[in-house]
Amino acid sequence: MSNSLITREMLVHYNELNFKKKEIESQLDELKKVFNQYFDITIGKNTKGEMIISDYKLQRQVRTTEKYEQEATVHRLEELNLTDLIQKKPDEAKIKSALSLGLLKDEDLEGCKTINTTQAIYVKHLESK
Repeated sequence: MSNSLITREMLVHYNELNFKKKEIESQLDELKKVFNQYFDITIGKNTKGEMIISDYKLQRQVRTTEKYEQEATVHRLEELNLTDLIQKKPDEAKIKSALSLGLLKDEDLEGCKTINTTQAIYVKHLESK
């Protein structure tokens, strides 16, 4: 089946661009690794920071997310007779509400929470003044 809107040249061009994209992403990943290593050494792991070199600013942002381990949290909530906080999986909004209302303590869910940290690198060109 032939489609006059799509040509072989378009497919070749797409394939070439896709290959270049993979090469560029690989190079960007390597640079990000170097930048993160620099910040790890100079200011510490999982710490945000920034530096300015000439008219460029390099920034590292750090994001932290917390999640409750499903099986362990459901089991613990059942032990504490707080089954209304369970919906096939722990209801994080209700758990946070119960924590803020004092119905539940952080210690009650010890070992149920995972904390993930991600790092983001940004490079910004600063406008000359």
